[in-house]
Amino acid sequence: MASKVESVPEEDRQSSRRLRLETLVRLRWLAVCGQTATVLIVAVWLKFPLPLAESMALIAALALVNFYLMIRYPATHRIDPVAALALLGFDLLQLCALLFITGGLVNPFAVLVCVPVIIAFASQPIRYSMSLIVVAMICITILSFSPFPLPWFEGAEINVPSVMQFGVWCAIASTMTFAAFYAYRVSMEARQLAEALAATELVLQREKHLSQLDGLAAAAAHELGTPLATISVVAKEMERELKDDDRFREDVQLLRSQSERCRDILRRLTTLSAEGDAHLRRLPLSSMMEEIVAPHREFGIKLNLVEKAPRKGEPVTERNAGMMYGLGNLIENAVDYARREVTVTVEHDQARVRITVEDDGEGYSPDILLRIGEPYVTKRQREDRAGGLGLGLFIAKTLLERSGAVLTFENRGPDYVGARVRVEWPRVLMDTHSTK
Repeated sequence: MASKVESVPEEDRQSSRRLRLETLVRLRWLAVCGQTATVLIVAVWLKFPLPLAESMALIAALALVNFYLMIRYPATHRIDPVAALALLGFDLLQLCALLFITGGLVNPFAVLVCVPVIIAFASQPIRYSMSLIVVAMICITILSFSPFPLPWFEGAEINVPSVMQFGVWCAIASTMTFAAFYAYRVSMEARQLAEALAATELVLQREKHLSQLDGLAAAAAHELGTPLATISVVAKEMERELKDDDRFREDVQLLRSQSERCRDILRRLTTLSAEGDAHLRRLPLSSMMEEIVAPHREFGIKLNLVEKAPRKGEPVTERNAGMMYGLGNLIENAVDYARREVTVTVEHDQARVRITVEDDGEGYSPDILLRIGEPYVTKRQREDRAGGLGLGLFIAKTLLERSGAVLTFENRGPDYVGARVRVEWPRVLMDTHSTK
């Protein structure tokens, strides 16, 4: 069983690739109602000659399959791509059979052949969708040779030239192809964006979790204080009662001393949290940059931190886990692609705060420069480096923009000599003093 599960492609196992059965069932009931209404209007109201029994039999087949699915599976059931392909294929064949006996491509409803194909491309893996569009192309080709006339006024007959038939075939085929691949592209980008944003949220939660450990330590100290105080009181009573008993005197004294030691440790934790909380939550811009840069200095690349403005009067900012992670990711990316050195420049004035990260690597190629910030853009100009401008940069860009920053990506000079990333905030967003 395990080997069978492992043989299923990852794309097929993803829940995002599994349609909810109730969605398909509702769409099919809509098709049943629409087909029934159309056939009855044509046969009863317009009184056009129509193979009514055959048409109603085809509609009844779709309704019976739909009814079976409703009673067989719960509304929340999700179907795998193979089952979805089978259901959409059945819908396609049922519709084409109905069109075949009512005029083929001359029937104005022939364009509805595109619907199952578009649904498949919007929700299913590409290989299954390609199978369905091939079947659809075969079906519309067969429809163009339908011997059944279009239901029309009695005694009148519509003769459509073969050139017109071919034109209709081309129109339906091109509409189906364009709409299907457009739906596939849009759904794929939306899915990638959703996955990338989910990864962003996980990173942000992790950073926030690390920054909250000090608060957890204080809470633990507070909660443990009461039981330790009780233990200390009981130990004192035992020491007073058993001070003349040599068998227990040393053990009781040890119990009391250790309880006092635990209380001292918890008291220091509480004091540390109270005294250091402001320091941990607020820090000068220069200190924040030193903290961000420090982990990236030991990789054989010279890392220069240049401050172009005096530290006196520099912004004092709130510790922002997302912002610090984003800047760290930009610096890490520059170190990965640099030849010899990376320069991080910090500037600030009364209106803005700007941080520029520059490296002396190959820079960005034009096609990548246009797409930077999209998820899963995975290469820079160099081909010999693993990883690169993919999900990590998307996460960094997203987190920094959430903090109010504007990012600019460019090359330092012609021929892609070195890359430069500018991150700029309005000072009012960075300086806690300006918000008071």
